[in-house]
Amino acid sequence: MSPRPDPSGDPDAAALRRASRNVGVQLALASSVLVLLVVVVAFAFVFAHLSPHRIFDPGHHESTIDIGGLDILVVAIGIGAAAIALAGLLSWFATRRAIRPLGEALRLQRDFVSNASHELRTPLAVLDARLQYLQRGLPPDDQAITTVAELRRDTGTLIQIVNDLLVTAEEGGAPSAAGPVEMIPVVQLAVDSMSILAAERDVTVTLHAPLAVSVQAPAAAIHRCVVALLDNALRFSPTGSTISVDLTVERGSAELRVSDGGPGITGLEPSRVFERFARGQNDSGTPSGFGIGLALVKDTVERAGGTASVEQTGPGGTVMLLRLPRSRRR
Repeated sequence: MSPRPDPSGDPDAAALRRASRNVGVQLALASSVLVLLVVVVAFAFVFAHLSPHRIFDPGHHESTIDIGGLDILVVAIGIGAAAIALAGLLSWFATRRAIRPLGEALRLQRDFVSNASHELRTPLAVLDARLQYLQRGLPPDDQAITTVAELRRDTGTLIQIVNDLLVTAEEGGAPSAAGPVEMIPVVQLAVDSMSILAAERDVTVTLHAPLAVSVQAPAAAIHRCVVALLDNALRFSPTGSTISVDLTVERGSAELRVSDGGPGITGLEPSRVFERFARGQNDSGTPSGFGIGLALVKDTVERAGGTASVEQTGPGGTVMLLRLPRSRRR
C-alpha cells in the first residue's frame, strides 16, 4: 500500500509524521511490555509467599499474606531497578531504530555533495582555462577585457565554493581559513555580483562599510553567505526598493546586516527560516519556501564561531544579521 499523500504537499513533513507515529507505536509497545513484566514479577512474588491453589480455591478466602517489611523493600528496589534498566534498554532500541533513517539520509546527502563537487571541479577548471586563454588573446584595447576578467573572477569564486563543499562533505568539518580575511572586499564582490540580478528587477543594492574589519573565516565561505542573504532579500523585495548591506564592528565581533523592503516573514517563526527547507506563507496564503541557502549560511557561520539570526522583521522589511568573531592579528 502506498503512503497517503500529504495534504500540504510537503513530502518531508509527511515522512516526519510517519516516523513520529512509528516511534510512538514502538514506545507504547515497549511501555506495555514493561508494565506486563512488572505485573508478572509482582504476582510471582505473591505466589512465592502464598500457594496459588489457596488463592484460586473457591472455598477458601485469604484475607492476609504474611510478608516481612524487609522483603517488600528488597523486592520494590529490585523491581524498580529492573524497570529502569529495561526502560532504558527499550528506549535505546526504539531511538536507534528511529534515527537510523536520519543517519542514512545524512550519509546520502554527504555522498551527493561529494559526488556533485567532484563532477563540477573538472568542468569549472576547463571553463577557467578557456577564459584564461581568451583573456590572453584579447588586444589591450579590447572592451571585453573587463568582462572576461569578471568572468574569471566569478569562476574562481565558484571553484573555491566547490572545493569548500568537497572538504566539508569528505572530512565532515569546516574548511580551514588560511588566515585573517578582510571582509569589505569579499562583501563588495558579493554585492557587485548580485547587483546585476537586482538591476533586472529594478532593485538597488547598497553597501555601507565605514570601518575595515577582518575575521578568521574562509573568504569563499563569507562570499557564499552574503550571496545567499542577498538572494533571499531579492526574492522578497518589491520593484523599485533598496537592499542595504551594512558592515559594522561591535566589540569583538564583525556584524553584517542585510535589510530589504519586503513584506516581512509571515506564517513562520523568524528563528526557523534558517532551518532546511523552511516554509512560510505569503500575503495570499500560498506557501513560500526559504530553500537550503539560509540553512547553509547558519551552518557556515556557526562553524566559524559566529551566529546568524533574524534581527527584525515586519511589514516594512526584514533585517538578517550575521555576527562573526574578529580575527586577532599577531
